[in-house]
Amino acid sequence: MTIAEQLLAEGMAKGMAKGVAQGKAQGVVEGELRRAGASILTVLEARGLSVPAEVRARVEGCQDLGVLQHWLTRAVAVASADQIFEG
Repeated sequence: MTIAEQLLAEGMAKGMAKGVAQGKAQGVVEGELRRAGASILTVLEARGLSVPAEVRARVEGCQDLGVLQHWLTRAVAVASADQIFEG
């Protein structure tokens, strides 16, 4: 193997390792978002509240963990599912 081939192989290995690490980190974030959304829906449903498709879609589509945590806090006290988005 030539020096150029070795350097290329090393560069590719480093790039792949970086890509794997980034993929794992993204997977962790996506998992946290899914878990938070599922928790909101579980709380609303456990409280006997109807969860319209629009509310479910908005919760499941949210990509901001801080917003999801805020909605989860609201989910324990609201009178209807759509009220989690107020305030």
